[in-house]
Amino acid sequence: MGGEAIHDELDERAAEVADQVVAWRHHLHRFPELSNREVNTARLVADHLRSLGLDEVRTGIAGHGVVGVLRGGAAGERVVALRADMDALPVQDLCGVDFASEVVDDAYPGGPFPVSHACGHDCHTAALLGAATVLAGARDRLPGTVLFVFQPAEEGPPVTEEGGARAMVDAGAFADPVPTMAFGLHVTPHPKGYVGYRIGNQYGASALVRIVVTGKQTHGSTPWEGVDPMPAVGAVLTGIGQLYRQVSAFDPVTVSIGHIEDVGRFNIVGQTVTLWGTVRCAVESDMARVEQRLTVLAEHSAAAFGATATVEYLQRVPPVHNSAPWVEAGLPTFRRVVGGERVLEAGATLGYDDVSELVSRFGGLYVMLGVQDAVLDGSGRPVPEPGGRGLVTNHNPRFYADDDTLVTAVRLHVHVAYDHLTGALVPRGGD
Repeated sequence: MGGEAIHDELDERAAEVADQVVAWRHHLHRFPELSNREVNTARLVADHLRSLGLDEVRTGIAGHGVVGVLRGGAAGERVVALRADMDALPVQDLCGVDFASEVVDDAYPGGPFPVSHACGHDCHTAALLGAATVLAGARDRLPGTVLFVFQPAEEGPPVTEEGGARAMVDAGAFADPVPTMAFGLHVTPHPKGYVGYRIGNQYGASALVRIVVTGKQTHGSTPWEGVDPMPAVGAVLTGIGQLYRQVSAFDPVTVSIGHIEDVGRFNIVGQTVTLWGTVRCAVESDMARVEQRLTVLAEHSAAAFGATATVEYLQRVPPVHNSAPWVEAGLPTFRRVVGGERVLEAGATLGYDDVSELVSRFGGLYVMLGVQDAVLDGSGRPVPEPGGRGLVTNHNPRFYADDDTLVTAVRLHVHVAYDHLTGALVPRGGD
């Protein structure tokens, strides 16, 4: 069977599984699970992979990770790892669909939290289940091996736990066989069915930061008898807004504090205040400088008010980097799947995704798939489609994804896998 014929067959198989993919997505969206708690999601994934008769279905990897191994029936040495993340966010679901989540996790550290797939990982998991179904049905024509990688804790596990892509690597999930390419996609607020790519750092480097400011507890009526950590916290928060002036203005950086914990009371000056936040840099080499500046800011601000501060950087994630040779190799595949006019070069973002742990080790690509009611303006930027639901960013409680785009995600996975295994999608000069 020629290349065009097998691609047509893969598309036909994707169309046949499209309704099931949507059903999976609805179920996963209704019953989301937080990072390192993806018990039922992993069970659903593993049960379906087993039903496909794969060569192996490995479970319990780095928590609840699942890897399905499909060895093709044709001769070939390449190994493509297709990756989807499974975890949800501690965010209320306000997207307005009839399958919206009403889940609340009472036991999660720091909770209780409402839980929703406000980042679209339900779409990623459902689409990869569909791709596994399609490729298992064509295994006799696959010249190599496909790894279906369902990853927990992409959003970051609780700080006392390990998890995510690096933990899967450390657990040996990719030791046998070793991938020759990793591929993944992320649904985003771009026009439906558009594929966005970027040469270079598509997503930024990231670290979780914990700042603990310590004073001396006292009664609120006698603050002079203690050390109030609150003024130091205020100085830190204000000073963070000036950190960007201390690194090159040509490469974006940001520090955001998203959560503050105080152990005081309305009439008690508490002893400690803990700030939780994230450091993002478009260029990874800037991280050390930003972290050093933030540490100095926290320590000196605390000292100015008679308090102390400790600063820790946790859960480091390298940037997602798409190299030019890999992009050049992948563009013909993307254009075949969605059409040349729907493949666009997208801007950089300071979001992070720990798929970078796989792409940086094994080579490969990570792209964005548009799933919202949008059109491109004259400069190529997405804007709301007239009469549509608007543009809503990931992690917003109202984030939504159009079900009709899920089959495109399936097709991207299966075309990339087949093209890589056959040698059509490898960097020039080899892989």
